[in-house]
Amino acid sequence: MRKLFLLPAALLAAALASTAVYAQGGPGGGWHHHHGDAMMHELKELNLTDAQQASVKSLVQANHAQFKPQFQALMSQHQAFEAATPGSAAYENAAASLAQAASAAASAHVQAEAALRTQIYALLTDAQKAQLATLQAQHQAKVAAWMASHSQPAE
Repeated sequence: MRKLFLLPAALLAAALASTAVYAQGGPGGGWHHHHGDAMMHELKELNLTDAQQASVKSLVQANHAQFKPQFQALMSQHQAFEAATPGSAAYENAAASLAQAASAAASAHVQAEAALRTQIYALLTDAQKAQLATLQAQHQAKVAAWMASHSQPAE
């Protein structure tokens, strides 16, 4: 049961960490592979202008900054849950509080991620949008092929 409470917190942490890695920039302009968001990976193949790259970086940093307080609050609730004695009233309250906070954080993250993707998409030229659609279709085909090859029962 505890794993169910940890999953949303872990997903949020991974999303924030991947956003933080991207936002830090560095020699490649911060273009790193993001397992959870293929669009970020595909952006590096679109030959974005320096202005587009700066805008994307700014948007990602703002997105990360928006979620930092919520992430910290969620981690505090997780620590309270871990510190409580299983079976106690404090444990049950901490579990319920953590579950509610994780649910709200996951929902807010999905909505903010959609808004971020929309803002980034608006920065692209028509040619880049067409190229992105092609790259996304190729990515989906690869995922489908991987799923098909790994869904076979072991003999």
